[in-house]
Amino acid sequence: MRLYRKEGNTIQILSFPTEDIEKGEYLLIQDSKRNRSLVIQVIDIQFANIPGILEELLRNSTDDKHIYGENLDPLEVAPHITYIQDARMLVCKIRGTIQNGKLSINTAWLPSRSQSNIKKLPVASLLAQAKISKSRPINLGETRELSSITIDAHMLDGKLNIVTGKKETGKSHLAKLLVLGLIDYGAPVVVLDLNGEYTRLGFSSNDEKNEYHKKVRVLTPGDNFKITLAQMNLRVMMNILFHALDLPGTSAREFRRIWRFLKNRDTLTMHELGETIRNRQCNLHVRDALYSRYYSLLNSGFFTDNHAEATSLEENFHSMQSGGALIINLQDISSIDRQVVVEFMLGKLVELLTQRKLRAVFLFAEEAHLYLRETYWDDIVTRMRHFGVFTTFVTNQPNTIRENIYRQADNIFLFNFTNEHDLEAVSRAAKVDAETVKSVARDLLPHHCLVLGKVVKDFPIVVKVKALDIQTMGQTRLFFTDDN
Repeated sequence: MRLYRKEGNTIQILSFPTEDIEKGEYLLIQDSKRNRSLVIQVIDIQFANIPGILEELLRNSTDDKHIYGENLDPLEVAPHITYIQDARMLVCKIRGTIQNGKLSINTAWLPSRSQSNIKKLPVASLLAQAKISKSRPINLGETRELSSITIDAHMLDGKLNIVTGKKETGKSHLAKLLVLGLIDYGAPVVVLDLNGEYTRLGFSSNDEKNEYHKKVRVLTPGDNFKITLAQMNLRVMMNILFHALDLPGTSAREFRRIWRFLKNRDTLTMHELGETIRNRQCNLHVRDALYSRYYSLLNSGFFTDNHAEATSLEENFHSMQSGGALIINLQDISSIDRQVVVEFMLGKLVELLTQRKLRAVFLFAEEAHLYLRETYWDDIVTRMRHFGVFTTFVTNQPNTIRENIYRQADNIFLFNFTNEHDLEAVSRAAKVDAETVKSVARDLLPHHCLVLGKVVKDFPIVVKVKALDIQTMGQTRLFFTDDN
């Protein structure tokens, strides 16, 4: 390999057919005279644009069967021409400098074109140079060189993470791997499970209970997850009425009076709430609006007056002191009921964190745009993050996540995308240049992801995600199967 040219932070390397290089790999340009080495990453591979190559290809494309005679090559030029025709140009991005055995982000120098030596830089060596902590390792998988890739759970703590890619590329699989890794280190995890993909985390692939069985609790709203009004404060209820049930402002003021009236009398139950609304002396339209919302809450099955069947999140989190996951199964409930449950969960988490009943919690949100109200995006990134809610968004529609979320994301786990609009949305991330995202992500194989952010010290790494011995769930149900 030879150094060809540099423009901005892009370097072009001339590579020959015998050199096996792929997108995402790292190279080291060693300048022995200056005792420095430039760390670069291959983001694209092209054929070298050599003068006269088009003419030579056209000449060789002539149909030989119409030409009679003997091919003579006394100087044996043909193999060299073929070698030149297959030469490649590696488009690379500068990632840092190694000087005196230390890795830095200094890119304000240029190695010698004639004296430098270029070789592959194994990812394991790069990460060792970057001194990535492994005090709480989570094994993600392996690199192309078959070296193991681990990240530190510390780098997920207090961070905003995004897992994205098109369908059936392995997003949820990686999210499950992260969930189980956090559980291993005693972290409490809450998963907003839209499609029931996490409900069997406690079982191995052969349907036997695994080591996580006692640490994973699945809560299905209306079934084993019900609450009483006494478990909810007025602010959370108003959020539900405003954002999930679209209660008008005039009716909201009347509801506050009713709530406080029942609270002061210590009769805050669904039954008493319904009776009070029905007998309330107020504007007819206001009463009708309140009554229709009351029936929406009642019909959701999420609320109960029976304290024996009510679920205590405090007790659930207390039982998870050594690590565990609450899977909120949102699979078979309506979109409105889904929003009601999510509003309650997020409000309750903030309440427990504010009261110091919960130290912190890792929240995994699958396809959050389907149930998370618009104003919560900024809330999660700023206010709730300071309270101790550390969120990981999992989505196959990257354009549903706001641009400011991408810019503030600490870590991004990017799977394959081919759609230009999707790639454009993800490329807004501040952790890497847009060219790397667009070029590398387009050619990622299934179950391979490009890891960006603090977990890899801002060095983009392509990882083949390891398999898990759990019941995966979430597969698309098919009509045509091998059994039919």
